[in-house]
Amino acid sequence: MAKEARARPNLEGVASADRVLTVLTAFRRGDDALELSELARRTSLVKSTIMRLCISLEKFDLIERLDDGRYRLGVEAARIGSVYQQSFALEERIVPVLERLAAESFETASFYIRRGNQRLCLFRADSPSPLRMNVRPGDMRPMDESAIAQVLRIFGDRRATENSTAQVPLYSSGITDPHVASIAMPVFGTEQRLIGAIALSGPASRLTAERAETLKPRLREAGERLSSELGAQL
Repeated sequence: MAKEARARPNLEGVASADRVLTVLTAFRRGDDALELSELARRTSLVKSTIMRLCISLEKFDLIERLDDGRYRLGVEAARIGSVYQQSFALEERIVPVLERLAAESFETASFYIRRGNQRLCLFRADSPSPLRMNVRPGDMRPMDESAIAQVLRIFGDRRATENSTAQVPLYSSGITDPHVASIAMPVFGTEQRLIGAIALSGPASRLTAERAETLKPRLREAGERLSSELGAQL
């Protein structure tokens, strides 16, 4: 027997919490960092109030204050965003693709998102080879010059069509780890915005530049198919 939906309690919100959320939700898609005056305009709050609220938001890494006095969303906002994305069945879409790529290429397939100055492994399918990568879902890696980090950096603040000339998938070897190579492809969602990077990684001795060229068409097809399924119009 289905449970009846519970009625919402007839309670009022907390005014201070409302103001905090007003500041947090003032940021819009495409924003980088906002001046205090712009936040005041968007929220209709006085600047002194916004500054106090941002201090609280900074404590939880939801807002970051830059050296020039502007404000931008913090890394915790990215984490919450990744949880939100997962709730919309990202895993159901991405993991089967990773598993198929790993089985066909004999390399480890993974999916990364950017979290501040690091990249976060969300999903992963192990290579069937005993010689393989040891990064696990939830692990963080630097935003260095690896192929995965480059894809997240290049496409992170732009629409898919704005980078149509970029030569993807990208290849790198020996960057984060001297013994590891990888190829990476962007995955886009609605409004042509980057969701993350899909990648194949393996020992540099096996995943050479020559072998990477043979795997690039397969990874490109997987990335474009995922993008289409997630709402992008490439």
